[in-house]
Amino acid sequence: MSTVFDLVIHNVNLATMAENDNYGIINNAAVCIKDGQIDTIISEMDKQSGNLETEQAIDAEGRWMTPGLIDCHTHLVYGGNRANEFEMRLEGASYEEIAKAGGGIVSTVKATRETDKQALFDAAAKRLTYLIDEGVTTVEIKSGYGLDLDTEQKMLEVASDLGQYSPVEVSKTFLGAHAVPPEYKEKADDYIDLVCEQMMPALHQKGLIDCVDAFCEGIGFSVSQTQRVFEKAKSLGLPVKLHAEQLSDLGGSRLACEFEAWSVDHLEFLNEQDIPKLKHAGTVATLLPGAFYFLNETQLPPIEALRKHQVPIAIATDSNPGSSPCLSLLLMLNMATTLFKLTPFEALQGVTINAAKALNISHKVGSIAEGKQADLVLWDINSPAELSYRIGGNPCHTVIKKGEVILAKG
Repeated sequence: MSTVFDLVIHNVNLATMAENDNYGIINNAAVCIKDGQIDTIISEMDKQSGNLETEQAIDAEGRWMTPGLIDCHTHLVYGGNRANEFEMRLEGASYEEIAKAGGGIVSTVKATRETDKQALFDAAAKRLTYLIDEGVTTVEIKSGYGLDLDTEQKMLEVASDLGQYSPVEVSKTFLGAHAVPPEYKEKADDYIDLVCEQMMPALHQKGLIDCVDAFCEGIGFSVSQTQRVFEKAKSLGLPVKLHAEQLSDLGGSRLACEFEAWSVDHLEFLNEQDIPKLKHAGTVATLLPGAFYFLNETQLPPIEALRKHQVPIAIATDSNPGSSPCLSLLLMLNMATTLFKLTPFEALQGVTINAAKALNISHKVGSIAEGKQADLVLWDINSPAELSYRIGGNPCHTVIKKGEVILAKG
């Protein structure tokens, strides 16, 4: 008996991202979906479409299809915004002056603590719609603007609710070690005690943590403090990732590799001698061009060395109110190519298969392959490179999540 598919998308050009070069292109193909998975990929030249039995068919009319995009580093859940600080900075105020005026991360912590759960959900859901509108089907969301147990829990519950009530999947990351809260000023070690002994175990017990992150930087936490966070995560069976080498080379990436971190993120000051450790640990280098642009940074990540050592490179929005108020992953593709000199193929890898690796889900998403989840996007483009080439405009035509059409514009 022949298979009756749930959905067949035919007359489509595929950028499968299943190869290490040339996008894994299959021209004039058909993708057959059953039970939320890609059952069969066949060439239009090798079959007669009338022989396929399906509940639903989509004629892609020669459009291009990619895997669903993955934003593997965001801070989507927070209260308030920092547009006033942006204006102050452009008018000449220093970081110290802004901080003394109650600005910086402290202002977001205050706003997030004061915002109720429903309001946080509504604001984050609206931000998420912008990403979905550009083909994002999986997103990572960090906590880290609560810096106390109740607010960190509230943030992670909102992230969990977004995964339940929106059409995309959400990976929840506990970033309790994001900054020292005001009530622990000059007592960073005591705050790390709170993170490790109370917050992380309690939130893990509630099933709210998929991964643990920290900000290892001079204005964040030291390598030894970060190590305490990672050791606690390991004792709880939780994987880790790390904000590292954004502003200086503290060696956080070396520590992350010792714990086989899923990813190390930012990396403008990454030491080339540490790059082989990333490869050996299977750790992804996640680059965040939005923050680089917004903060007017000049130190480029060591792209050529990452290429040389064949370290997977992911790209993400780093969407947050302070350093990257970005809600366009497509814009990040353009910035990755123009600012960081990635090729369009490398940039697209960075938001598909390599972003999936950064969330440890490449076994099920990130490329178009038989047996993988049917997370797919149809684009009104003439070639895959056009996704990096455009500045503004949105060529997304149809978004499919687990075999279901969740957005159709045509």
